[in-house]
Amino acid sequence: MVQSKASNFGDCLTEVPEERRVALTKVRQLCRAELVGFDDVMAYEMPAYERDGACEIAFAGRKQYISFHLMRSDVREAFEERLAEQDMGKGCLRFRRPERIDFDLLRDLLKTTAVRPGMIC
Repeated sequence: MVQSKASNFGDCLTEVPEERRVALTKVRQLCRAELVGFDDVMAYEMPAYERDGACEIAFAGRKQYISFHLMRSDVREAFEERLAEQDMGKGCLRFRRPERIDFDLLRDLLKTTAVRPGMIC
């Protein structure tokens, strides 16, 4: 999936290779468990989580990797050391192989995001 025209997560899953579906489902389960009070939406052509209309987290199955978008600069700064070990752009973690996703790191990022609103980059 390069860009999704899906209107919901289930439809979005049909666009990714089978080996990534399990990982993307687990990412969504983590988001739903940790981001209480957030809206589960499709934004930027991918599953996303908004608080008060501001998108703070998104993820997608791309052609070459699974992306996890962390739009909060304060959370990225708080996890600078742990994120330094990851394949990361400005706000996008890239996991080229589903079995290498650090779900403990994602859970910690989500928990920190959920505590309070912050600056969206």
